[in-house]
Amino acid sequence: MTDTRVVEPILVTVAEPPPHREKGALKALRHYSVRPVVLALVILALLRYLALSHLDSIDRRSLQWSVVRVEIVQQLTLTVVSSAVVTVLAVGLGIALTRRRNRLLSTSVNAVATLGQAAPPIGLMILAALLIGVGARTAIYALILYSALPVLRNTVAGISGLDKTILEAARGIGMHPLRVLATVEMPLAVPVILAGIRTAIILNVGTAALATFINGGGLGTLITTGIAVDRTPIIVTGSVLVAVFALLLDWAVALLGELLSPRSLVSL
Repeated sequence: MTDTRVVEPILVTVAEPPPHREKGALKALRHYSVRPVVLALVILALLRYLALSHLDSIDRRSLQWSVVRVEIVQQLTLTVVSSAVVTVLAVGLGIALTRRRNRLLSTSVNAVATLGQAAPPIGLMILAALLIGVGARTAIYALILYSALPVLRNTVAGISGLDKTILEAARGIGMHPLRVLATVEMPLAVPVILAGIRTAIILNVGTAALATFINGGGLGTLITTGIAVDRTPIIVTGSVLVAVFALLLDWAVALLGELLSPRSLVSL
């Protein structure tokens, strides 16, 4: 007898990545690629403006690339060094203040940090110059004192605002306090801490422009030079470069915060 049964084909499906993850990645890529493109267009518009302006010898001498490059490097040094020191000191101090044995010191430390934030930045620069002397190092000290409060406050708020049940669960399984801090508290508090660091960087970029008044260099030299010789192209160039500098660093820290966020760490 002949077997007439029909054998149905077996369909094998290949697993594909979830479409929502791909859409989320593309959305994040578009979100973080907009600002660099806009800033590049701003720089191109600035170059076009300078090309169409009637620059005299004073303008050309102040805006030549060799001079502007030195001022950009000075601005970058002032901002990055002061922001890095503030991040290390303020985050470390904020962590210490969230420990039970140090919580009584929180009010006193916040008062000192608030005092530095409340002082006018130009007054803080000049006061630091009178006490220490002029120069870039003095400007960095003033920037550290001026921008410490946002990082310190956000570190304390980010760690203190965590869900206590998560911390108790971590301690309940026998994790050491340092391991709880490194693997639970800090990763969860990263978004709040980075928000404070972004604020500090913006403050440092703008305040670093005042370092020129104490011989600290930076892009503020362009602005003060333009005001002194009454040249609008020089003032515009200095102002636009400071703004672009601040927005670019803020974008870099925001991108870093996205990479260090808990959901990114899990996906990795």
